[in-house]
Amino acid sequence: MSLNKTNLLMAVRGYKTVKKQQNLHIIDVTAVDTLNNKVLLRRIEPLVNEYISRNDVEAMAETVKSEGYYTAILISNQFTDKALEEIEKQRFQYISQDHMPSFDIHELYLAIINCANIQCQKKCGKALLDITGGDEKVADFCKIKVLWLSAKHHFDQGTIGLLNNDLKMALALNH
Repeated sequence: MSLNKTNLLMAVRGYKTVKKQQNLHIIDVTAVDTLNNKVLLRRIEPLVNEYISRNDVEAMAETVKSEGYYTAILISNQFTDKALEEIEKQRFQYISQDHMPSFDIHELYLAIINCANIQCQKKCGKALLDITGGDEKVADFCKIKVLWLSAKHHFDQGTIGLLNNDLKMALALNH
C-alpha cells in the first residue's frame, strides 16, 4: 500500500531519488524536488499493527533539522492522534491507509505524460509529443500510445479516479 502511494506522490511532484537507506522497519528516501530542494520521505512499516507515535515524528524532525532537509513526508499505515498533531506542528505531510495528499488534475496528467515520454525515449528514441496523433496503427501496437490516449480522454472528461489508474499503469511501465 504505502510503496504504491509513495511512487505516485514522487511521480506527481516530480521528485527524483538521490539516496535510499533502510534500517529495520524504516526506509528513508532522500529525493530532490523540481527546485532541487532536499526532501525526506520516511516510510515506517511496523512489524505488527502498531500506530506511528509522536516519538517517531519527533525523531524524523531531528533528522530533517540535522541533515538539512527542506521538507519531509512520513508514510505508514496508521498514526496516533498525538503523532498527527506533531506532524501538523512540524509542517510535515503524511500518507496513511486513510489519507493521501490531494493532487490537481493537471499534476496527474503531466506526471502521466512525463512517464510516457520517458518510455518513448527508451523504446523509440523520440518523445511521445513528437509522435503524430493520427496514426491509429501505432496506437494498436504501442501500449504507451494507448495509455497516453486513455489519459488524454480521462483528463478531458475530468475523471481524476481514472487518471490515478492511468498513472499507476504509467509507473508500472517505468519499473
